[in-house]
Amino acid sequence: MTQIHPIVAKVAADLAARSVDSRATYLERIHLQRDARRERLRHRLAATNLAHGYASLPNGDKLRVVSEPVPMLAIVSAYNDVLSAHQPLETYPSIIREETRKFAAVAQFAGGVPAMCDGVTQGQPGMELSLFSRDVIAMSTAVALSHDLYDGVFLLGVCDKIVPGLLLGALSFGHLPAVFIPAGPMPTGITNTEKSKVRKDVAAGKAGQEELLKSEMAAYHASGTCTFYGTANSNQMLLEAMGLMVPGAAFVQPNDPRRELLTRAACKALAEQARKRASERTGLGEWVDEKVIVNAIVTLLATGGSTNHTMHWVAIARAAGWQLTWDDIDRLSAVTPLLTRLYPNGEADVNDFDRVGGTSFLMRELLDAGYLFDEVETIIGHGLRAYTQRVGADLAALSYEPAFAQSSDETVLRSANNPFRHEGGINVLKGNLGQAVVKVSAVAKEHRIVRAPAVVFNEQNDVLKAFNANQLSRDCVVVVRFQGPKSRGMPELHKLTPALSLLLDRGHKVALVTDGRMSGASGKVPAAIHVTPEASDGGLLAKVRDGDMIEFDCEARVLRVLVNDEELRARPVANHELEQEGWGREIFGNFRERVGTADTGATVLFG
Repeated sequence: MTQIHPIVAKVAADLAARSVDSRATYLERIHLQRDARRERLRHRLAATNLAHGYASLPNGDKLRVVSEPVPMLAIVSAYNDVLSAHQPLETYPSIIREETRKFAAVAQFAGGVPAMCDGVTQGQPGMELSLFSRDVIAMSTAVALSHDLYDGVFLLGVCDKIVPGLLLGALSFGHLPAVFIPAGPMPTGITNTEKSKVRKDVAAGKAGQEELLKSEMAAYHASGTCTFYGTANSNQMLLEAMGLMVPGAAFVQPNDPRRELLTRAACKALAEQARKRASERTGLGEWVDEKVIVNAIVTLLATGGSTNHTMHWVAIARAAGWQLTWDDIDRLSAVTPLLTRLYPNGEADVNDFDRVGGTSFLMRELLDAGYLFDEVETIIGHGLRAYTQRVGADLAALSYEPAFAQSSDETVLRSANNPFRHEGGINVLKGNLGQAVVKVSAVAKEHRIVRAPAVVFNEQNDVLKAFNANQLSRDCVVVVRFQGPKSRGMPELHKLTPALSLLLDRGHKVALVTDGRMSGASGKVPAAIHVTPEASDGGLLAKVRDGDMIEFDCEARVLRVLVNDEELRARPVANHELEQEGWGREIFGNFRERVGTADTGATVLFG
C-alpha cells in the first residue's frame, strides 16, 4: 500500500477531529432517513401517496414497483438549451429509463433544476444571481427527492454552480446512492491563444465587436462543455476524484459513441448500489468522508482548477458534516504538485488533456505518489484505483485499458516526479485586509509580488472607463469592492481580464483585489479574490483609499494595505448605494441578507 504524504494525512486527520460533532449529527440524520425507509420500504407511504407517484409510469414499470418491488431511481436534470454543456442531456432520461430496466430497476424523471450560463451573464446584471443559483439548485434537488419514492438518484449536470448545487441537494438525502452523468466537452475550436488575442485587441481598440463575435463563436461552437479548464471542467475532474462518476466519464465528447456507453454503465452502477443489503454503507452521505473531501481538494490543486471551488467544496463539505477551511486548502496546496498546464494556466484544453493521458494518468500519478487516498467508497465499489483505467477504444461495448505509462505531451500533463511546480494551483493570502485566494498557477513568477498604489472602484464598469481614459497606465493595484455575497451576490468580474492583461503586457506591475469572484477561466493577472470579510460586512476594503500602498505577495501569502492601524481605525467606512432591483435581483434580497462568508461557502443553506 502506498504511503500517504504526511501533510495530506494530517489535513484529513485534523478535518476529521474538527468535525466529530457535526459529522455525527449529519450521519444520525441520514441514518434515521434510511432506517425509516428500510422499516417498511415504500409502503410507509399511504396507498394514495404511492398511486400519485406511480400514476404516469408505463404499465410494465408500474407492475415492477408495485409487485416486486424493484429499486426506483430518480433522475434530476439541469437540462436546458442555453448551456451547451447541458443541451445533450435532453435525450438522457429516455436512455436511462431504458437501461435501468435491464437491471430490474425503474427510473423516473423526478425533477428539473435551473441552470444559468455564466458565459452569457458575464458583466451583466444577471451575473448577480449566479452564485445564489447554486443554492436554488440545491433546494430544487431536495424538492425533486422529497417524494420519498426513490432508492437512488441520477444527477445530470455539468457547469459552474450546477454540479455543486446538485451535490448539495443530494447530500440532504445522503442515505441514497447517487451518480453524476455528464455530457462531455465540445470539440476544440480556435486556440485559446487566438481567442485571448482578439479579446485584448478589442480592449485596446484594435478590433470591434463583429470580429470579437466571430472569434467567440469559433471558440464556443457546438454542444458540450466549453473546453478551457474553468469551473465546469474542474467540476468533472473533482467528481471523478470523488468516485461519483463511472471511471473516465468526464471528458469523452458528446458525439463519441462511448459517451452513451458510459451513461449506460452509470445506470448499472446505480441499480447495483440501490440493491445492496441494509447492513452495507450504500449512501452518498457515507461515501463522502474526510478522505474523499481531501481527494477532491488535492485534485483541484494538482490541476490548477477553478478558484470558485474554494467556496463550492467548502459548502459541499459542510453539507456532509465536514468543517473544511481555507487553511486546509492552503496546507494541501503547499505540498501538492502541479501536474497540468491547461488554459488559463497554459495553452492546452481538456481535449488535449484527455488525449495525452487524461484523468486515468492523473489519478494514477497522485495515488502512486501518496497524494490521494485509495481506501474510499465509489459508485462502482471500494477503492479509487479503478479510476486509473482509461476508457478503451471499442465503440460497441465499454472497455477499459491501463493508463498511459507516460504522458504523450509533457507541456500539458506530467508525472508526479516531474511536476510543473512543487506546489498546487491556489494560495490563500492573509493580512489586515482579511483573507483571499489567488490562482497562482496561472500567474508568471515575475508577476507574483506586487507593491503598488491602490486605485479604488465600487463598480466594475468604472474600471473599464478608467482604462479607456488611460488612467490605469501605471503600476497599480485595482481594488473593486462592494462585490461580495452580501453586496451583490458575488458576481464574477471576468470582463476586466482583457484590460488588466494589456496593462501587464505593457510592462506595468498590476494586480486585482476584490471581494467578488473571477471566472474559472481567469488567467495571468494576479487576482486576490473572495476577500473576506467583504466591504459590506465590516471588511477593511471599505476603508481603502486611492493611493494607499497595497502589498500583494503570492509567494509569502500576504495581502495588506500599508497604512498604520491608528489611521485605519480613524477612517470612515465608505458607503456605496447598490442597485439591487431589476433582472430578478430584488427576489434575492433575503439571500443577500442571510448569506454566509466566502470562506464558509457563501451559502444560505446553513446557519
